[in-house]
Amino acid sequence: MGRRTPLFELHQAAGARIVDFGGWDMPVDYGSQIEEHHAVRRDAGMFDVSHMCAVDLRGAGARPLLLRLLANDVGRLTAPGKALYSCMLRPDGGVLDDLIAYFLDERWFRLVVNASTADRDLAWIKEHAKQIGVAVVPRRDLAMIAVQGARAREKAAGSLPAECRAAAAALGAFFAAPGDEWFVARTGYTGEDGYEIMLPSELAADLWNSLKAAGVRPCGLGARDTLRLEAGMNLYGNDMDETVSPLESGLAWTVVLEGTRDFVGKAALEAQHAAGVARKLVGLLLLPRGVLRSHQPVFAGDAGRGEVTSGTFSPTLERSIGFARVPVAAPSQVEVEIRGKRLPARIVKLPFVRNGRALIEL
Repeated sequence: MGRRTPLFELHQAAGARIVDFGGWDMPVDYGSQIEEHHAVRRDAGMFDVSHMCAVDLRGAGARPLLLRLLANDVGRLTAPGKALYSCMLRPDGGVLDDLIAYFLDERWFRLVVNASTADRDLAWIKEHAKQIGVAVVPRRDLAMIAVQGARAREKAAGSLPAECRAAAAALGAFFAAPGDEWFVARTGYTGEDGYEIMLPSELAADLWNSLKAAGVRPCGLGARDTLRLEAGMNLYGNDMDETVSPLESGLAWTVVLEGTRDFVGKAALEAQHAAGVARKLVGLLLLPRGVLRSHQPVFAGDAGRGEVTSGTFSPTLERSIGFARVPVAAPSQVEVEIRGKRLPARIVKLPFVRNGRALIEL
């Protein structure tokens, strides 16, 4: 038995199919992964993401700590509530985790880290924080529900406490309306608009039921995976990990090498950038029938070989799509080995889908 979120019993009662995910018992679907996927693209769906860990950094050294630990530059965060996506690196440039950092005030930042890496992340952050007197507080007292979709914000509004509604409605993209208990962020992992809502664990079931009554469909991790892949969003452990750098993972846009700021892994990335990366992460569209899956070999002609890192059937495009790490000189047409056969695939610019709209030519 794995760890369980405050909503586990609701998932069981709803007939969810439960799987292990990073040591947590989580719902993969409630009957139809494809219908859940379409609910988010066309209307509104919600996900229990309480397995992820919110971490509060408190103290005057919070910003200097993150300037040191993150490859992206939190110096850019000046407006209260503003969020930043970043990788946290090893000294050799490998990705320890990808996370979101929220600037709340000069003595308070909040991070949201991945479930599978949370314990390691906390140990790493605490080791650096003790040098400058920053309190590192994991907020396991909070649940987290992501409400995503074309009508997500509209449908979620009435389920928020009255004192949160105006601030939530006024949020710009990648901003949060912070509170120590209710924390509403206009962020997500689906390529659609919506909120990620953190709240006291004992209130999570009431919010879930209220959202469901408002017409927001419960969705499992299966739909979350197909949605994020269509949206061109990496999954830690598949598309990047400790063995690869952000420069080889389609995440160069999250790295700030300019300026005098030093951060863990910077020297390694500078050396890699100067030498030129050997591999890149690309989007793949499989041309014939079949399904792309992780670890399938990719053949890129004279450029060499690569590997699929994530793959799925796209419910929106009705085609098989994926990410692959391939040689930087890979041609636009490659082959993927599926069940002993080499099938043609096309390298495409990410994302595949955003805001319900296909962005690639089929």
